[in-house]
Amino acid sequence: MYKNFGKRAFDIVSSLIGLILLSPLFIIISILIKLDSKGDIFYTQERVTKDFKPFKLFKFRSMKSDSKGLSITSADDNRITKIGKFIRKTKIDELPQLLNVLIGDMSLVGPRPEVAKYVDIKKDEYKRVLEVKAGITDNSAIAFRDEEKILAQYDNKEKAYIDIILPQKIELYYQYIENISLKNDIILILKTVKVL
Repeated sequence: MYKNFGKRAFDIVSSLIGLILLSPLFIIISILIKLDSKGDIFYTQERVTKDFKPFKLFKFRSMKSDSKGLSITSADDNRITKIGKFIRKTKIDELPQLLNVLIGDMSLVGPRPEVAKYVDIKKDEYKRVLEVKAGITDNSAIAFRDEEKILAQYDNKEKAYIDIILPQKIELYYQYIENISLKNDIILILKTVKVL
């Protein structure tokens, strides 16, 4: 019952409350981003959600506006701005995804949304992962909160992501999908707040 109906209601109420409460922080971060470097306040990137549906994911911009390169980022990436380092470390850059939740592209809790390139590489595994909407947080977001530091250890960062990190994330996604409930979603939200 919760998985089909209650989860969406929980997402709408929670994202609305979150956006209202965090609006002063949104204003402060927006000003700091504009003062730090040229470019837009928000950054959008195409990701994949339930049933392999593409959508535009919102983030606070943490890189130079003319940045190009890999879809993954490591801690030593020179594309990251000064304020970008702070908002990425604290995960503040992810907060605009509350808008994605409100729109209905994402859920508050669920497997982290991936770019199509990596979904295609692991398409068989993602058939199960994308039975549910992508989310802002889950077990993998908590376990790999220092993913950028992990990737910085490897010369071939993309290969490390595909061969080492992504398979572990997928296993954690499976664990979440098998145990979806309001209680578990609330526990994951509280765990996320605690580790941040």
